[in-house]
Amino acid sequence: MKAITTAGWSLKPRLVLEDRPTPSPGSNDVLVKVHAASVNPKDWKLNLTGSILATPLLRHRIRPLFGDDLAGDVIAVGANVKDFAIGDKVYGMDMRLRTASLAEEAVIDQNCIAHMPSNISYAEAGAMPLAALTALQGLRLGNTLEGSSVLLIGASGGVGTYAVQIAKALGAKVTAVCSGRNTELVKELGADETIDYTLGDYRQTAGSFDVVFDIASYDTPRTCSKLMGDKGIFISTFGHAAGVISTALPISKRVKSVTVKPRRTDLETLKAMVEADQLRTIIDSEFPLEDSQGAYDRSRTGRARGKIVILVKAAK
Repeated sequence: MKAITTAGWSLKPRLVLEDRPTPSPGSNDVLVKVHAASVNPKDWKLNLTGSILATPLLRHRIRPLFGDDLAGDVIAVGANVKDFAIGDKVYGMDMRLRTASLAEEAVIDQNCIAHMPSNISYAEAGAMPLAALTALQGLRLGNTLEGSSVLLIGASGGVGTYAVQIAKALGAKVTAVCSGRNTELVKELGADETIDYTLGDYRQTAGSFDVVFDIASYDTPRTCSKLMGDKGIFISTFGHAAGVISTALPISKRVKSVTVKPRRTDLETLKAMVEADQLRTIIDSEFPLEDSQGAYDRSRTGRARGKIVILVKAAK
């Protein structure tokens, strides 16, 4: 099969298309013919190859394959798989290092997938798992309920566009932070209020919220203390060291870190939202599998609106 691999071990490897053996599913796995995958900033912010570079003994044990999200068709099932059959359309992601979804076929645990929403394309479904699950699980950490006031920092990116819609589906009042060029997009997705972060330090003047979800992961509980109110909760993916350090502060009882989990039940919740027209995917751009490097380069710009999708089926 064709698959994207890293060209050498480095902190910033090039991605190349190579021939690789088709993986075999274990007893709890399915083998998926991948139609679409997507790019997530974690792929290059927390680059696995950097860890491998520092751990030479692992180099021969971990496949240098890329990609977490996938959508496609089941083409083989393990002996213990009961809920999926050959021909089923599925979507999901696995966090056991990587799903290795930038390939024509990928193995994934049955508990990390769900049946695709019936009313969207492979491209839309392949964009969803990691970003939409992060949004859903992060908002739950903040105990987002009907009537909650929620501030979403980084509302126009991959996780952010899902978070706006999911927060609205949960009944929250949503204030979306983004650049001025993306204001209309987040309003269209349901944001009640918007803040253009390029116009000044809104953190001092925007008021207080029940939930502050720092999706962009550039802030800390200290920088956002005036936004949190007396009982406000700060949620972050903590992609930067400053965020991790800040959890040691006294305010940390109201600080929570979201680490996405590939739960089938949550994928089914997202599926229900999609089929109820409460949730849709915003696609920034699409790339063929052989130009996965271009997709990652686009992600690195930090300018993507929504998700960057990689189309696998048409790979050459």
